[in-house]
Amino acid sequence: MASETILTKIGERLRMRRKQMGLTQDQAAEMLKISTNFYGEVERGNRRLSIEKIILVYEKMGLEPTYLLTGERMTDHTIKNILKDCPEDKVIVVEQILRSLTMLYR
Repeated sequence: MASETILTKIGERLRMRRKQMGLTQDQAAEMLKISTNFYGEVERGNRRLSIEKIILVYEKMGLEPTYLLTGERMTDHTIKNILKDCPEDKVIVVEQILRSLTMLYR
């Protein structure tokens, strides 16, 4: 996949999240401590975010870095791996938290 295509896809995912949050490009740029012009260029796939900014996108916009970069969401396999490392007496609590989180997105 060409670099331009990857950057375009990243920009599309960032734009979609910004719109879900009801933010303007100005507001998103301010949140990420970058110029509005640079932010717009990222959304259009013409510029790339630094690792520090990708982490800030996660912290401020709740957009998982893996999803932002690849478009892949956590799979059942990933969830099972998380649960296998979880103490047995806490598995039910973690499962309930995950169910509650999914209800927020419906």
